[in-house]
Amino acid sequence: MLMLDDLMLNLVAKVPQNFGGILILIAIVAASLYLLGKGADILVDEAVVLSTRWGIPKMVIGATIVSLGTTVPEVTVSVMSALKGSAGMAMGNAIGSVICDTGLILGVSALIKPLPFNKKDINFQGWIQLAAGVLIVITSFVFGGGTKAFTEGGRVPQFMGFVFLALLVAYTVALIKGAKGTSEEEGGEDTGESMLIIVLKLILGVLLVIVSSKVLIPAVQELALRFNIPQTVIAATLVAFGTSLPELITGITAAKKGHGDLAIGNVIGADILNVLFVIGASAAVTPGGLTVDPRFFYLLFPAMLFVLAVFRGSAILSKNSLKRPVGAVLLAAYLAVTILSYIF
Repeated sequence: MLMLDDLMLNLVAKVPQNFGGILILIAIVAASLYLLGKGADILVDEAVVLSTRWGIPKMVIGATIVSLGTTVPEVTVSVMSALKGSAGMAMGNAIGSVICDTGLILGVSALIKPLPFNKKDINFQGWIQLAAGVLIVITSFVFGGGTKAFTEGGRVPQFMGFVFLALLVAYTVALIKGAKGTSEEEGGEDTGESMLIIVLKLILGVLLVIVSSKVLIPAVQELALRFNIPQTVIAATLVAFGTSLPELITGITAAKKGHGDLAIGNVIGADILNVLFVIGASAAVTPGGLTVDPRFFYLLFPAMLFVLAVFRGSAILSKNSLKRPVGAVLLAAYLAVTILSYIF
C-alpha cells in the first residue's frame, strides 16, 4: 500500500500544469469516488445479510454494521491524511461528513418520503449523536487554548484520540446489548448466499475502499494546490460529499422502500463514527494530535451543531417520523454551509 501511495504522488505531480491536466485530475477524483461508493455498497449489502441472519433490528443494523461500512471511506481517507501530516484534510473530512450526512442525506431522504422511526431507539442514539458533536467542539476549544482557538486554531491531542475510540467501543457494546431480544422478523433481505461468498464480497468491498482512498487523496490535494483552495475547505465539501455517497445512496434507497429507520440509523451511526472513530483514529495515530483550523470555529462547527440540533429537536417534537419540512431545513443548511465554505 505504501508503494501505491508513492506511485500516486508521483503520477499526480506529473500531470500537466494546464486545463487538460485539471480535467485529468478531476477524472481521477471522479473514478476514485465512484469506486469508494461501489466498495462501500458491497460492504453494506453483505453486512445487512449477515445482520439479518443474526436477528438484529434495522435501526441497529443502520447504526452499527451499515454505518461502519459506509464510514470506512472517511476513516481511510482521514487516517491516511493524518499520517501524511494533513490534519486539515482529516478534520475537514470528518466534520464535513457529519454536516453532509445530517443535512444532505437526511434532508433529501425526508423530502422523498417522511422517514418513520422508533421513538425510543432514536432518542437513545440521537442524544449520543449530539453529544459526540458537542464533545469534538469542546475538545478542540479547550486544548486549543480557549478563545485563542478563534485566531490560532484548536487541537485534538493524541490521548483524546484514544478516549474517543474507547467511547466508541462503549457505545457499540451498549447499543448491541440494548438490541437483544428486540429484533423483528424481516423478509427479503437474505440472498441465501453461503458464508464464504459473503465474506469474499466483504473483503472485495474493503479492498475497493482502501485502494480508491489511496488514489483519491493525492489527486484532491493536487487539485486544491492548483486552485489555491485550502485543504480544509476541499475536505469539508468535495471529499466529504464523495465519501458520504454510500450513506446518500443507502438513505435514498431506504426512503423509497419505506425503511426510514434504516436510513436514520445509518446517518446517526455514521455521525457518531465520524467523530469517535474517524477523528479518534486520526488523532490516535498522530503523535502531536490534530490541529484544528480557526475556520472550523467560525463556520464548520456552528453548521454541524445547527444540523444536529435541528435533527434532535425534530425527533423530540415529532411523534414517529421525520417530516418533509424538517428535511427542507436540513438540506438548506447543507447547501448554505457548502457555499459559504468556498466564499470564505
